Amino acid sequence: MIIDFHTHTFPSKIAKRVVDGLAEVSRTVHFTDGSMEDLLRSMKEAGVDYSVNLPVMTSPEQVEKINSSLIGSNEELRQKGVITFGGLHPDYADFRGELQRLKSAGIPGIKLHPTYQHADLTDPRFMRIIDAANDTGLAVIIHAGWDIGIYDHDYASVAHILKVIDEIHPEKFILAHFGGWLNWAGVEKYLAGAPVWLDTAFTVGDVTPNPECTEPPFSMETLSIEDFLRISRKHGTDKVLFATDSPWMDQSAYVRIFEKMPLTDTERDQIMHKNAEKLLGLA
Repeated sequence: MIIDFHTHTFPSKIAKRVVDGLAEVSRTVHFTDGSMEDLLRSMKEAGVDYSVNLPVMTSPEQVEKINSSLIGSNEELRQKGVITFGGLHPDYADFRGELQRLKSAGIPGIKLHPTYQHADLTDPRFMRIIDAANDTGLAVIIHAGWDIGIYDHDYASVAHILKVIDEIHPEKFILAHFGGWLNWAGVEKYLAGAPVWLDTAFTVGDVTPNPECTEPPFSMETLSIEDFLRISRKHGTDKVLFATDSPWMDQSAYVRIFEKMPLTDTERDQIMHKNAEKLLGLA
């Protein structure tokens, strides 16, 4: 089994326009058109059994509308192999009520994106959401580290993450981009072994520049296989989640990277599906 813990989709009517715009901002390419239908095609080609869909709320006004749509399609999506998270925005007032609504609907967690929500992870508005989600039993996944499209400030640094761990002790806290994109030295020194999960999205493999952009991406850096394995084993492969960040990485290519990686059978099973099964209640 293969579970991709980090994918993004958008409503079909706007998906291509959204991902084209994001591809221009990030100066990278996209490997699906951003629609749910194209994610399902990609999953079939890559042999991915389940993908976790992560919505990003860029305004508080989006929260109820997008979550309601995801709640309404939750069962149908699961039958197709897509497990959707909900989302919250730091300026959304009734965050406790929304968390309970998601929990009651069978949604397993929420996505927070400090960069696109323009607030540090340690902002009290984020801290109270993470604390309430923990009390509700929901997983929280955050964009960790720099963002390839917005690099004015590191909104979710290793220091920010350590403060959340120290003050809230969240039980299901997932750090996208292996604990912090471009912050991997700090991840290895301070976060490896911490009570968090690290997802592999946009962490190994090549960043593909957008040929229509005259400037290269903000950074082309990813981890070498040797560095990835060392950090994974220091952290514990029982807390590492296979994730692609589709449409920004090709699911088929990512699966091939992990198939060829010199992991033990136990390590590969943990990373590719068993850890995700436990977090998502599929085991």
